[in-house]
Amino acid sequence: MEFDLNPVEVRVLGSLMEKEAATPDYYPLSLNALCAACNQRSNREPVMSLDEDTVAAAVDSLRAKGLALVTSGADHRVPKYSHRLGEVFNFDRREQAIIAVLMLRGPQTVGELRGRTERLHSFDTLADVEATLAHLAERTPSMVKKLARQPGEKEPRFAHLLAGDVESVSETVPRIERHSPLEDRIARLETELAELRRQFEDFRKSFE
Repeated sequence: MEFDLNPVEVRVLGSLMEKEAATPDYYPLSLNALCAACNQRSNREPVMSLDEDTVAAAVDSLRAKGLALVTSGADHRVPKYSHRLGEVFNFDRREQAIIAVLMLRGPQTVGELRGRTERLHSFDTLADVEATLAHLAERTPSMVKKLARQPGEKEPRFAHLLAGDVESVSETVPRIERHSPLEDRIARLETELAELRRQFEDFRKSFE
């Protein structure tokens, strides 16, 4: 089973996986919340600016590939979006955390992965991260790949392969934006505000 995902599909899936683990009370996500998650300025490399039509089109494509679901009905007054990547590939929490961070932030070193997966799954040691990466690499098809070490870098990086084969970091990260702590705080507040607006709309529609 192989999927050659485009960058928007990668961002949508990664965002859904992250929010499922980090904020389960707000998962599945509305389209508005999913857009906010995709466009976060923190924990995203590169930063994107996707509109709802683009995100909805990516979800439709992922649904056709069996990797996403849209739920609506009595329990959900607005459509809610969820992923099926863990189910399709039978990922455990460790594997899902690694794949999510690689999808959201591009190629990472073992140390970066241990630190950046903390909200999704806590790895006790670097060896635990390495073991999970090795297991993902040994799957059929392979899920991750160790990239050649870049000039000036001490450690190699690992990349996910859900968007096809990767030979170098430059293929996967065309643009990296760095932001100050204040900008990251503003981005988090914007995401939380979008979710509060969604909850208010759900509450308001319950009385219509």
